[in-house]
Amino acid sequence: MEQTLEIIGTIVGLVYLWLEYRASIYLWIAGIIMPAIYIFVYYDAGLYADFGINIYYLGAAVYGWMMWKYGSFVRRKLHLRTEEEQELPITRMPLRYYLPLGIVFVVTFIGIAWILIEFTNSNVPWLDSFTTALSIVGMWMLARKYVEQWWAWIVVDVVSAGLYVYKGLDFTAGLYALYTIIAIFGYFKWKKMMEEVIND
Repeated sequence: MEQTLEIIGTIVGLVYLWLEYRASIYLWIAGIIMPAIYIFVYYDAGLYADFGINIYYLGAAVYGWMMWKYGSFVRRKLHLRTEEEQELPITRMPLRYYLPLGIVFVVTFIGIAWILIEFTNSNVPWLDSFTTALSIVGMWMLARKYVEQWWAWIVVDVVSAGLYVYKGLDFTAGLYALYTIIAIFGYFKWKKMMEEVIND
């Protein structure tokens, strides 16, 4: 049963990645389905931080949908006069967010690692907490449609692929290896789309 869920989650993950690459708002629908599946997969595999973050992903997907759908206030701040376009534009992350996000990452990383060490039987607490903490930051950046979100996912995907090989989740490891490659292309795709909007 676990492997069946993993395969289904992998397929949904590929759809999610394709939609994210295209900057399609419908990625958030897959973003609700995929964590609902992986909640069970990660719990059975003893990846408790990944289990927990998928609960966060469910809520973040709703937030992301709302931000992308009704993000016109951001466009007005940027003085992008495209009244017919209602979706949130792709932008660079303002410098003022780097320090707060860095603090959130460090605190979350250490906090989750401590919980895993003290209260679970996880044998990969530091790697699990690292990918989880960085994913929390990356998901927030994605919801705000910042182009730099791709750099967070590249790091998460590389580390996760190795972690899932170690845990015997071969389909998921393959998915994250593919994520890494596409995330690199995704960065340049989003950057080009962002520049096209700004130059119009």
